[in-house]
Amino acid sequence: MRKLILQMQTSLDGFVSTGPNDEQTWVTWDLDGIKKNVIDLLDATDTIIIGRKLAIDYIPFWQDTVTKPDDPMYEFAKRIVSAKKIVFTKTLDKSVWANTELAKGNLVDEIKNLKNQDGKDIAVYGGSSFVSALIKEGLIDEFHFYINPVALGKGVHIFDQIDIFQQLKLKKSITLDSGIVMLTYETK
Repeated sequence: MRKLILQMQTSLDGFVSTGPNDEQTWVTWDLDGIKKNVIDLLDATDTIIIGRKLAIDYIPFWQDTVTKPDDPMYEFAKRIVSAKKIVFTKTLDKSVWANTELAKGNLVDEIKNLKNQDGKDIAVYGGSSFVSALIKEGLIDEFHFYINPVALGKGVHIFDQIDIFQQLKLKKSITLDSGIVMLTYETK
């Protein structure tokens, strides 16, 4: 069975964004430190799932970035653009993006179906409300957090919908020179 793996930046005080459009102006983009980790995850997956609200900006951003070989994010863009993407939506009727399908059914059923298909693992990048729904349903198998050395004091959490605590097991931790701490947890 394939795993569903979340990869997300977060502040020291647990916020993943500062607004309704998942703003992350506070993120430290330590490309040298996290690049290998992000690329390794993308290479271990063959499907990316995202919520509709994020997809509207996320997919076009990477499609544009892949046209710029000198961009420092080019290696990420190549992998993201070529990967199969599934956008979870209740409002879109058809996909307007290449390599992208829509999932319109029950979240739990759709994810279980994806996990039971043949292939590599599945990556989820957000947005925050979509990720919160996945966490609430206990659908994420592995968490890859990049803890940024900043306290925001307010913003959007992703664990605010759970009704009972979820026990996680630390799999790996790496501290970067930039102050970012990369934490990998698996569900028990």
